[in-house]
Amino acid sequence: MPLDPSKVAVCVPTLNAGNAWGRWLDAWSAQRVRPPTLAIDSESNDDTPLLAQAAGLRVQRIPRATFNHGGTRQRSVEQLGDAEFIVFLTQDAILATPHAIGNLLAEFDDPAVGAVGGRQLPHPDAGPIAAHARHFNYPDSSCVRSAADIPALGIRTAFLSNSFAAYRRRALLAVGGFPSDVIFGEDMCVAARMLLSGWKLAYRADAAVHHSHDYGMAQEFRRYFDLGVMHARETWLTQRLGRPEGEGARFVRSELLWLARHAPQLIPSAALRTLLKLAGYQLGKAEAALPVGIKRQLGMLSSYWR
Repeated sequence: MPLDPSKVAVCVPTLNAGNAWGRWLDAWSAQRVRPPTLAIDSESNDDTPLLAQAAGLRVQRIPRATFNHGGTRQRSVEQLGDAEFIVFLTQDAILATPHAIGNLLAEFDDPAVGAVGGRQLPHPDAGPIAAHARHFNYPDSSCVRSAADIPALGIRTAFLSNSFAAYRRRALLAVGGFPSDVIFGEDMCVAARMLLSGWKLAYRADAAVHHSHDYGMAQEFRRYFDLGVMHARETWLTQRLGRPEGEGARFVRSELLWLARHAPQLIPSAALRTLLKLAGYQLGKAEAALPVGIKRQLGMLSSYWR
């Protein structure tokens, strides 16, 4: 049974969304289920908030320096107090079909599902390395996971991305909401707490967005530095769900096979990226020994290090 749209809200953080923002708004406008939508804008100096308002989104402006992946989203949950279900998107995640939001919300027909993530497809112009990452992490078959899957799936059991995910408010608040002090990974932290509290997580393959990143070498290092910081500070994740090294090795094997078929000339680049990811991750795990000024340079979110 479809959810009542009046019980649903959508939230998208924005900052200088650029040329892709028009495509985002067009895809949002085409949704068969289009709940009220809040754009939380971090002082964009382009037309992002004006275009959002013109399209019918409600816009809230916040100081750029106050943005935090978890804290900002949690404040939006508190503001959208009438919504029983909240969908999160990012400004670069383009809804792939007019049924994307409706299909995502359909998983909440199961009262035990606390959160659901959608499929992320590579952008049409994505490079082979970025395309593989999406195909590896977002398969074409749906599933529902519970704490019973942790022994087999490990930390991947809690895989969830706020680039396109929806939450049952009651479940989200029951586990404390989004943490306000994580560098990123607020989605995985909430997903893990839900699993450990008895909620189920769903993955809906027919609810899709186009979302991928052709990161440069330095960006790969910085992203994995932040991941190492998150794991160093949220030690309970790996203690309760398992270490990520096995999943990383599986990714590398899959990537090499993918590139051997589609772009063998990129295998040396992928190997170097793997070394940079590992170095960034290990350095992030050792962040307690680093000066704050250095950490601002190494990670992707310098405003976190206040």
